[in-house]
Amino acid sequence: MVQFITAQQAAELVADGATLGLAGFGLSGFAEEIAKALEDRFVETGHPQNIDLRQSGSLGDGKERGPVHFAHEGMVASWTTGMIGFNFQLGQLVTDNKIKCYCLPQGVLMNLWREIARGGPGVITKVGLGTYVDPRIDGGKMNEVTTEDVVELLEIGGEEYLRYKPLPIDVIIVRGTTADEDGNISFEKESVINEGFNACAAAKASGGITIVQVEYVAKSGSLHPKEVKIPGVLVDYVVVSTDSFNSWQTEGTLYEPCFAGNLRKPADRLPRLDLNARKVIARRAAMELKRGSLVNLGVGIPAGVAYVVAEEGFDGGVVFSAEAGAIGGVPAPLPNFGSSFNGWAIIEQGSMFDIIDGGNLDVTCLGLAEADKDGNLNVSKFGGRVNGPGGFINITGFTPKIIYCGTFMAGDRSIVADGRLIITQPGKAPKFVNTVEQITFSGSEAAKRGLEVFYVTERAVIKLIDGVMTLIEIAPGIDLQTDVLDCMGFVPAISPDLKTMDVELFSETWGRLDETFI
Repeated sequence: MVQFITAQQAAELVADGATLGLAGFGLSGFAEEIAKALEDRFVETGHPQNIDLRQSGSLGDGKERGPVHFAHEGMVASWTTGMIGFNFQLGQLVTDNKIKCYCLPQGVLMNLWREIARGGPGVITKVGLGTYVDPRIDGGKMNEVTTEDVVELLEIGGEEYLRYKPLPIDVIIVRGTTADEDGNISFEKESVINEGFNACAAAKASGGITIVQVEYVAKSGSLHPKEVKIPGVLVDYVVVSTDSFNSWQTEGTLYEPCFAGNLRKPADRLPRLDLNARKVIARRAAMELKRGSLVNLGVGIPAGVAYVVAEEGFDGGVVFSAEAGAIGGVPAPLPNFGSSFNGWAIIEQGSMFDIIDGGNLDVTCLGLAEADKDGNLNVSKFGGRVNGPGGFINITGFTPKIIYCGTFMAGDRSIVADGRLIITQPGKAPKFVNTVEQITFSGSEAAKRGLEVFYVTERAVIKLIDGVMTLIEIAPGIDLQTDVLDCMGFVPAISPDLKTMDVELFSETWGRLDETFI
């Protein structure tokens, strides 16, 4: 039978050396009140220490909420995550070799909960082949003190696969919205249906315990059965939050009913992008979309693609999706990434990655951090600073068209005016380098699978053609040699049909999407 306890009592249930699992995305689903109680207990007593921390997606807001509460030397011994993201303090402990760290594909970790719950052999998949999580490269290890292998290479039917090993869970901590007196949990205010069900089932299968933080308590039997996302039979303890500020819906908002599907916002109330290099990139990426496509959008510039499509009058013409589980509507940018305005459906994250891994996306637009001569892309590690891939490796593994979106150089400053690009201050760090620091996306694997890959920037567009990085377009007002080739760490092939990017992309009003949006 479920027990209702305080956050302080919940903190006492986590033993030294425990394997502690967290569920959620950003701040959605993150049990902030319990995390703070764990931190307070450690600061006061030195316990729990040497935790093995596990999470699937990026958690926290980069400030005062999220796994930052565990960023005390001695509190965490090992950390397995899909994304370090805004967890700068824990990330610094990884960089300093103070804790072990594995950064594995977010979708794999999402579904590893399910494998643990059913007593399976782990996740066996082609996701990650040829990237840094491949055991022939780094095996997902992010620093020198991380040595144990958690990924192995298999051959099945003459084909290569990776096996991500299942590991038992001692404690799962997650957040919902309401618990009834029997411990049944609903998510009516959440913007994301996180992996809480599978994580709780994994803990129970491991002989561990589950703790759920909620805002409200309902009478037994009063929750609609279809609204229950975690049944009470999987819940051991419930903590009712004493402060609504411990239940942020996203990193940017305490509660936006539109994100939870409880309200639909008029299209003219959605954000409109200012004309700058980022909007030019989003417009050029939108030209690669086709009507009716299922399109995934990543964080940063890619999120702007949805606003461009809406601004051009094609809202609903493509089906946008977010890796956190929203399908349809307009995916929100930071600080609300993972949520969507006016979504058609919000499904559990693991199910979203089933769609992704099955190759059911038509297009994805993702960030461009560092690319090399072989078409490899790195978003996971820079100068020893760890970041992790999030859903990047899953999404780019089998999506037939991939559009990387980013400024041509890091730190570039430019203005867009009179139908051309004017560089006011060149960036100091090239994004197109000879060899990336870490392979988060393998150009050779993409070529073998026949994927169509674009690298869209405000200065130029490059396409991976038969495994060769090929320059296919340059921006109006840009000099090919000084503004493009001299700023790259390798010499790309140049298309014999090199074009100038449409000058209308660089104008206040575009109005040309209908020419490609068929």
